[in-house]
Amino acid sequence: MFTSVREDLRTTLDEIRTAGLYKPERVIATPQNASVSVPSGDVLNFCANNYLGLADHPDVVAAAKDALDRWGYGMASVRFICGTQEIHKELEQRLSAFLGQEDTILYSSCFDANGGVFETLLGPEDAVISDALNHASIIDGIRLSKARRHRYANRDLADLEQQLKDTQDARRRLIVTDGVFSMDGYVAPLAEICDLADQYDAMVMVDDSHAVGFVGPGGRGTPELHGVMDRVDIITGTLGKALGGASGGYVAARAEIVELLRQRSRPYLFSNSLAPVIAAASIKVLDLLESAGELRERLTANTKLFRTKMTEAGFEILPGDHAIAPVMIGDAAEASRMAELLLERGVYVIGFSYPVVPMGAARIRVQLSAAHSTADVERAVAAFIDARATMAG
Repeated sequence: MFTSVREDLRTTLDEIRTAGLYKPERVIATPQNASVSVPSGDVLNFCANNYLGLADHPDVVAAAKDALDRWGYGMASVRFICGTQEIHKELEQRLSAFLGQEDTILYSSCFDANGGVFETLLGPEDAVISDALNHASIIDGIRLSKARRHRYANRDLADLEQQLKDTQDARRRLIVTDGVFSMDGYVAPLAEICDLADQYDAMVMVDDSHAVGFVGPGGRGTPELHGVMDRVDIITGTLGKALGGASGGYVAARAEIVELLRQRSRPYLFSNSLAPVIAAASIKVLDLLESAGELRERLTANTKLFRTKMTEAGFEILPGDHAIAPVMIGDAAEASRMAELLLERGVYVIGFSYPVVPMGAARIRVQLSAAHSTADVERAVAAFIDARATMAG
C-alpha cells in the first residue's frame, strides 16, 4: 500500500520545493543566544523568540540544574494522577500574581493551552468570535469545540461589533485575539475590544505569547500595555519565548475557568506534567523580570534602531514598534534566496511563506533581542543591503 502513497508524497514534496515553500531545518551546535553556531560557522541569530536573551542566562541554567537534582527529570504521569509537585503549584501561583489573574493552569505548550480552552468552555449554544489572523493553535482549538464560529477582520473593531450583534442569541460569547500577531508584529487594540465586550456582554481571551515578559511597563503583556489587566478574562501564553525559551504553556484566568479546565480540558488531563526542571527555571525567569527594566529598554532600542535603519535603506517593514520586524519580500522563492544570502553573510534569519503567511506576502521575520548589541543590529542591516544588491545582479 505505501508504495503508491510514497510516490504521492514525493510528488507533493517536490511541488513544495518548486514553489519555494520548503522549510529546511538548520541544525544549531550551541546554546540559544544572540550568536549561534551552524554548519557554515558562527552567525548572528535574528530569528529566535529569545526577546530578553534569557534562554541561556546563567541564573536560569543554574536554577534548572538545581531543580534536576531536587525534583528529578520527569513525572511519568499526568497532573491529576501523580504528576503534581510543589514546584508546579508555585509556578502557577507566581504566574497568576504576575499576570493579575485569579488562577493559572500549566500545559505542555501554549498550543495545547489554546487547544484545551474552547471545547471545555463552549457548547453548541455558544459563539466564539476570533480575529482573522489569530495563531493556528487558536484556529485548531476553535475547530475542536461545538460552538458557533465567527471571524472578524484583523483588528477591525467595526467588524467585531457586527459579529457581536449577530450573535446576541448565544448563551456565552467569547472574543479571542492574539495580543501580538506573530507574523506582523501588530498589537491588538485590547482597550477597545474590552469596551465592546462590556457593551455586548462577552468574555475576552488573549493569547499573549509574543508579549509577556517585555511588553508593558512591567513586562506583563498587552493587557498591561492597554490598562485592561482586570478586564481580560483569559490569558494564554508560553514559557517558550521571552520566559526562558524552553517549552510549556499556561492559561491564566478567572478561578472558575481554571477549575473547570482542570476537570475537563483534554490536553491537560491526558498529557504528562510539565517537566519540573522547566517549572523551576521559569520561576527564576519571573524573579529576573522584577529587575528586567534594562533588558526591556535595550530590546526597545535595538528594535527602533533596526526598523529605522532598514526603512532608511529602502526596505519595506510592516509598521509598528514591536520586536517582530517583518521585512516584506513578496515572492516566496525570493524570500528563501534572501535568507540563504544572509546566512552566507553571517546573519541567521528565515523566510516565511505560504501557508504560514498569505500567498504573495512572503517575508523575512526579523526578531530583535536584548541579547543583541548595537553592532549586531548594524551588521544585520548591512547584510540585508549587501544581499539585496547580490539579488539585483
